[in-house]
Amino acid sequence: NAKEKGYKRICLTDHFWDERVEGSSRWYAPQNYEHVCRSLPLPQEDGIEFLFGVETEMTKDNTIAISPERFDSFAFVIIPVSHFHMVGFSLSEEDAASDERRAEKFIEKLEALLAMPLPFHKIGLAHLANDTLGRRELDTYCKILEIINGSERLPAIFARAAEVGVGIELNTSCLDFRSSAEQDAVIKFYTMAKNAGCKFYFGSDSHHPGGFKKSKEVAENTVKLLGLTEADKFKLVV
Repeated sequence: NAKEKGYKRICLTDHFWDERVEGSSRWYAPQNYEHVCRSLPLPQEDGIEFLFGVETEMTKDNTIAISPERFDSFAFVIIPVSHFHMVGFSLSEEDAASDERRAEKFIEKLEALLAMPLPFHKIGLAHLANDTLGRRELDTYCKILEIINGSERLPAIFARAAEVGVGIELNTSCLDFRSSAEQDAVIKFYTMAKNAGCKFYFGSDSHHPGGFKKSKEVAENTVKLLGLTEADKFKLVV
């Protein structure tokens, strides 16, 4: 796939819960360091760099599921704050109760994450504008995202993200728009990030090889919609 699409750098980010961190769910518990290391050794190909990373978790109580010493094991770590489909784990029952509370919790989790003493030079914020924010229902998702876009705290969040140097993920599974309202809300969100000086990378969120099918097409369309250039690219230093 990387050869066919002309990619030069690929990072594998399987789901990961560090066994040194307490509080995993039953789903996350088996996805420990031994589990993610089964993907090693990574492929090798002239002209393509394959990197070993993970997607970890941020719980409803703002626990990050990776210990400080484990960051050195990976080239890149992506952290989601929008896993709101995991009600009771990544989002409390109370915060799941309304669109306004979901939007507020998203803002709170972003602020909390960006205030942590983390190695942001090797961290990405996974699929921020994801329909899991709104129970995967398009109308609800768009409404919640519009509430978030209207928050007076969002510009400061993006300014902080630019300051610490964290990567902002443009997730192709979330950018294959189903309506003009969805496109407008998502592009507005990421345009604010761009205007604040944030840097971007692309993620596929593919849980199966078939997920790569439209990834390049969607990514190229997103570059046009946001007016991205090389200056907007998150440069991961390995």
